Amino acid sequence: MSATSSTPVPQSERVPVGVDPTRASIARVYDAFLGGKDNYEIDRKVRDGVLAEAPYASHLAYENRDFLIRACRFIAQQTGITQFLDCGSGLPTAENTHQVVQRVNPDSTVVYVDNDPVVMAHGRALLEENENTTLVSADIFNPAEVLDNETVRTHLDFDQPIALLQVGTLHHFEGPADGPAEIMRQYYERLPSGSFVALSHFMDPENEYTAMARKAEDKFRHSPMGSGTFRTMDEIRTLFGDLELVEPGVIRLADWWQDGPRLTPLNEAQHCIAGGVARKR
Repeated sequence: MSATSSTPVPQSERVPVGVDPTRASIARVYDAFLGGKDNYEIDRKVRDGVLAEAPYASHLAYENRDFLIRACRFIAQQTGITQFLDCGSGLPTAENTHQVVQRVNPDSTVVYVDNDPVVMAHGRALLEENENTTLVSADIFNPAEVLDNETVRTHLDFDQPIALLQVGTLHHFEGPADGPAEIMRQYYERLPSGSFVALSHFMDPENEYTAMARKAEDKFRHSPMGSGTFRTMDEIRTLFGDLELVEPGVIRLADWWQDGPRLTPLNEAQHCIAGGVARKR
């Protein structure tokens, strides 16, 4: 289903414990953009408000999901890493991280991290039958809280390389401008040598598409969701610190190792999200 079509009312109107259906949730807004059913009216209002100003914005969500799949497949196939720490995993959808990497190596371990009550409820139900995958509640913008979590330490061996995923998360950090780079620095300090990082972020392309990016940013940040910053390519590059970038480096997600030749032109939104994959030496 297209994210621009009318989204059905969630299958169940019973609200999980700890969930406020009058406040928008980042995970549920993304779900609405992807055409999912696990969202509420307030989340759909955020989506519709952004689409009114930036009609192609739904493609930000699709590009982000497609990059996650490609990056996970690359890491699983090419690096030998079998441990994945997925920060801000969001609501379960098609082709989740564990499904991608465990298709390459069934013994791969995946730890999802989120603190949205809806994500926790749906995610734990999905993962009950997968002994190599778990979900923990923690603040992904607090590296120590994540990395010192007892479940994280139990499931991941920090003496061996780990794949850290921060896909579509850091643009939702609201705080000092250098906050995202500092957050990632703290993660990098504690990752084992040989670890890989996949990261994506909303981008101001500093060209004719800047107006679209800034309209979307304004709607995201002044909506009930309250976050969604578009940084420049140079600002996104700083998030990788001194890690060794994998070719082709930090680039528009639409250009990062697609599965085949591009036969259609990029739409506006595809110019406004970037990222890459890097290795800690």
